[in-house]
This record gives sequence, structure tokens and C-alpha cells, in this order.
Amino acid sequence: MNPLPFLRFVQKHRLIGSSFSLLGLVGLAFLLLPLVALLTHAPLSTMWETLSDRAQQAISISISSTLLAVFVIILLGTPLGWQLARNPSPKWRLVEFFLYIPLLMPPLVIGLLLVYFYGPYGMIGSVLAHLQISASNSDLAIVIAEIYEAMPYYIFSSIAAFSQVDQSLERTALALGLTPWHTFWRVTLPLAFPGLTVGVAMAFARALGAFGAVIIVAYDPHTLPVEIWISLEEQGLPTALPLALILLLIALPLPLLTVLWRTLYNLRKDRIEPSIHDK
Repeated sequence: MNPLPFLRFVQKHRLIGSSFSLLGLVGLAFLLLPLVALLTHAPLSTMWETLSDRAQQAISISISSTLLAVFVIILLGTPLGWQLARNPSPKWRLVEFFLYIPLLMPPLVIGLLLVYFYGPYGMIGSVLAHLQISASNSDLAIVIAEIYEAMPYYIFSSIAAFSQVDQSLERTALALGLTPWHTFWRVTLPLAFPGLTVGVAMAFARALGAFGAVIIVAYDPHTLPVEIWISLEEQGLPTALPLALILLLIALPLPLLTVLWRTLYNLRKDRIEPSIHDK
């Protein structure tokens, strides 16, 4: 047998692998080098020295509004994600299709729609106005905008998480006498929890960094992204960069730690399952 064709095949695949690795490294550098530049021009040692009272208030507003938005997202998004994962009917597939609209919609357009709907002359806004509640330039407006921008990310993550749960385990729990509600809390939710945490982390980061919709519905009070933009416009990069670094330090740890924990969880799960099958 002539080994030359096989050697040529291996060499071609090595060349393709090397080319893809090089292109992948270029893409990675493209994504990460701006972060290195930020750390160079806005060192941690001088970060807190540039904070004004207005910036500290913006940080407080961003954190509190994001936590409230994430709570509402979990409360409303978890049942919807479960229903979309378990119900194969055409109407629920249509619901899933329409969820791509807020996911893909430009944030500025989201802001305009929210102003039109929740503003003082909108359908819901006029009702809220009679109740002396403002959904424009208020904390409520910020929370609504953050929910709208971040909720689709959590819903699609929850769909994936619930779809990965082995339904035979749920049927076993029901056969043993557990009610559907107890089965959900004791079987379904714990098994879907790793995937749900990723969705929560994504929603947290997305809500905390929401800018386009927020600046339209609530220019004041300022969230941290809006404050960064105002600082850039009024005082330039030296003031805006430290605020940007603070935003990253608040927004990134939870998603990064969640992804790390999910990776370690999957590795541990992959090691345990073969040993169980061997027994």
C-alpha cells in the first residue's frame, strides 16, 4: 500500500489546523487587546480617586436596579422557559419565535418603544400617571428597560437548561408519589440549576450594562453606563475610562465565575457518569 496519499492527507489537515489556530488567535487578540489597553490607561490604583459623588450615586442606582430587574426576570422567565422547553405545540413554538424580536432588536429602538408604551402618553403610561407613578425618567423606567434588554437572554438559557433535564427522572418521582409541584422543586429545578445560573449571570451583565434603551427612557437618574457617556461628553476619556473599568469589575465577575463553575461541574459530571456505567 502506498503511504503517500495518507501522508498528504495528514499534512493538509495539519495545515488547515494551523491556519485555523492562527486565525483563532487573531480573533482572540482582537477581542482582548482593547481590555489590556483599558487597564493600561485606567490603572486600578487611581480608579477610585476619580469618583465623584454623582458617579457613586450612579453605581448605587445601577446595582440596585439590576438586582431588582434580575429578580423579576427570574420570576417571569423561569416558568416561560420551562413551558417552552416542555411543550412542543405549535403555539409555543410561535411564542419562542417571537422572543427573538426583543433579543435582536437594537437597544435604541427598544427605548423608543418603551417610551411610546410606558411614557406619559402611552397605553400603560397614562394609566400609571393616574396612579401617580412615572415610568419615564425614574427608577421604575430604568428597571423596565433593563428587564426588556436582559430577559430574552435568561429565557433562552432556561429553555436550554430545562431541555437537558432527563424527563425519565421526573416520571420516576411522580410514580413515587411526588406531586408535580414537588417534582419541579426537588428534581427538575436542581438538575436545571447549572444552566439557569448561566442565564442569571448573562441577564445580570446585560442589565447592568444596558445603555441604549435606558438613556431614552431614563436619562435621569443616571445609571453607570449613562454616567460613563456623560463623563465622556463633558470631560473626555480620562474621566470616562475609570468608570468603564468599574463597570467591568462589577459586571464581569459573576458571569466569569458562573462559567468557570459550570465548566468544573460538567467535568466532574463527565468523570462520574462513566464510573457509574462501569458498575
